[in-house]
Amino acid sequence: MKKIIVIAGPTAVGKTKYAIETARRFDGEIVSCDSMQLYKYMDIGSAKPSPEELAMAKHHLIDFADPAEPFSVSMYQKLAKEAIRDIFRRGKLPVIAGGTGLYLNSILYDMDFSGAPKDEEFRLNLEKEAEVFGAEYIYEKLKKEDREAAARIHPNNVKKVIRALEAASSGNKIKDFKNCTEKCKEYDRILIGLTRNRDELYDRINRRVDLLVEEGLFREVEELLERGLSEEDISMKGIGYKEIISFFDGLCTEEDAIEMIKKNTRHLAKRQITWFKRYSDIHWINISDYEGDAPAIEEMLSWLKSKLEYTTKVTNRTT
Repeated sequence: MKKIIVIAGPTAVGKTKYAIETARRFDGEIVSCDSMQLYKYMDIGSAKPSPEELAMAKHHLIDFADPAEPFSVSMYQKLAKEAIRDIFRRGKLPVIAGGTGLYLNSILYDMDFSGAPKDEEFRLNLEKEAEVFGAEYIYEKLKKEDREAAARIHPNNVKKVIRALEAASSGNKIKDFKNCTEKCKEYDRILIGLTRNRDELYDRINRRVDLLVEEGLFREVEELLERGLSEEDISMKGIGYKEIISFFDGLCTEEDAIEMIKKNTRHLAKRQITWFKRYSDIHWINISDYEGDAPAIEEMLSWLKSKLEYTTKVTNRTT
């Protein structure tokens, strides 16, 4: 079976560099798995790869969506799988890179987004709330709306929780949902999880926020507001945007907005690590255990090479 490589991990851990090196070593192309980097005009706050980084390896699903238009997990799933198939057709290796857990689940598992009552705006808001505030936040909502459904659904199964909330809001409480834990049958996966010691990761987050501010984050948000976007748009609910909107609305000082971005980003990183730890087959690399990125990257590439060679041998034996 064909393989995809996944480079996952919390925000600011360094996924872009590791994904690029992986794509270059194994003749691959990168498929972004980031719910903010897909939007146009949101370059700074989403910490998109630089033009130099984008030139080092072909990237998919970055900088193409209109931030004024809704974008859902099901839309991502469709486009990501199309990109993966296209990469396979050209004889290259798909490298999935990002930290949006629900997006990643949509391509790692056979998740069917049909069959439930649909309210696009309602679902998109729930997806963004799950990303910003965590799975437990929307699970508590479900417990208030439909305790029977909440009792059947695991709090971490965000897709099922959202569908149950959507059904409850329409007055049609759903008795059960198809289990979505079956792995995708189109391809197998090799999962890499990048992490760092907490103090180091949090320091990187704080320093990156300061850098984004220096690069013009406040002006970027101002320009988006001038384009007619507001806090009601799904894209503007992302960390780094909603806090600055509060500043422009006079609800906090500039310093408070920056500190809130740092705090919310640290909380996001913690939730991302918790999410990715649920993958039983993920291979973790703690970059803090190495003297810089270079030896950690070489260790990762060596491990990946052995996994790819092993799976090739197994495939040859069975054909």
